[in-house]
Amino acid sequence: MSDITFTKLSVGPMDNNAYLLRCTGTGEGLLIDAANDAERLLQLIDSSPGGISTVVTTHRHQDHWMALEEVVAATGAASLAHAADAPQIPVVTGTIADGDTLPLGDCQLTVIHLVGHTPGSIALYHDGHLWTGDALFPGGVGNTWGDKANFESLINDVSTKIFDRYPDETQFHPGHGKDSTLGAERPSLPEWRARGW
Repeated sequence: MSDITFTKLSVGPMDNNAYLLRCTGTGEGLLIDAANDAERLLQLIDSSPGGISTVVTTHRHQDHWMALEEVVAATGAASLAHAADAPQIPVVTGTIADGDTLPLGDCQLTVIHLVGHTPGSIALYHDGHLWTGDALFPGGVGNTWGDKANFESLINDVSTKIFDRYPDETQFHPGHGKDSTLGAERPSLPEWRARGW
């Protein structure tokens, strides 16, 4: 991407990935998942001029927002999440929905609602990159704890809203672990569906 740079930081104790995105034109910043280690996140934010205007929480599970209150208090950033998960997140100043566009300086991120891991799980897309939270990983969709309806919802949303929409070269960046591409994972979709997790 020429118009957005991003930095990935793994924070403990569950090795969550937090992502700092910055518009190269304006310097405006956005943080995806203030998961933990507020001090390290704030050092990352402060190390690149421009601060942040927004924190987006990909879903309501606690390991993705442990540092949210401290980061929002220190930066004055807006805190956004999907309305279906917002009541379980400690500080939310606005909600987002499927198909919304989030401004980041001169750029825009597209919100993709992926139901199943939680009711309000989201991914964000910009220019060949997806930040998928815990909805999509290398090797499968997110955990649905044996709930068949939730799994069907998630595999269907991931299939139609991500794999049917974006090309193989699209890179995705999950809430834990390593990145991958849609092309690397696409051949496994039938296997994921058949195994039910």
